[in-house]
Amino acid sequence: MEKTTRTQIIESADELFYHRGFEHTSFAHIADEVKISRGNFYHHFKSKDEILESVIELRLERAKQMLDAWQTQETNPTDRIRLFIQMLIMNKSKLKLYGCPVGTLCSELAKLDHVSKKQAGKLMGTYRDWLARQFIGAGCKKNADELAMHVLAHSQGIAVLANTFQDEAFIKHEVRQMEKWLDEALGK
Repeated sequence: MEKTTRTQIIESADELFYHRGFEHTSFAHIADEVKISRGNFYHHFKSKDEILESVIELRLERAKQMLDAWQTQETNPTDRIRLFIQMLIMNKSKLKLYGCPVGTLCSELAKLDHVSKKQAGKLMGTYRDWLARQFIGAGCKKNADELAMHVLAHSQGIAVLANTFQDEAFIKHEVRQMEKWLDEALGK
């Protein structure tokens, strides 16, 4: 199925915002990537903020699809949490180059005090809520949110440091440490 021009714009903007940052990506960058004229571009989006809203919606949709797939792929909540942690390994090359796509966008929009920072925060909130539900399913109802936040904090820290030091071995080591921590937190 052929993608619409609007879809191509959103997907290209998503990649460019991740690689270059929201602030350093212009209409011209996106139009060049999609290979359309600026006039045609403005037919689909009137502002970069409109594109950003669509990019955030795309990322939310993709996150939910991934988490839903993990729900059906693994019956054990602990194994689903492991999949989340292993995501760092699966994306290690991108993390080294650009950091975490969710964390970097949330951080950039917060620094800019951008109107969409709250909407972008829903991305991180989606992961937080999902992880908390997994911890509840694993028997940690009392401190599920605290444990979910720990996983998010640790994974974001790994992404930042992997990007800073360009070190895949660090990512692998820290993932092993997170998995050990998970076993201890769940009493395994």
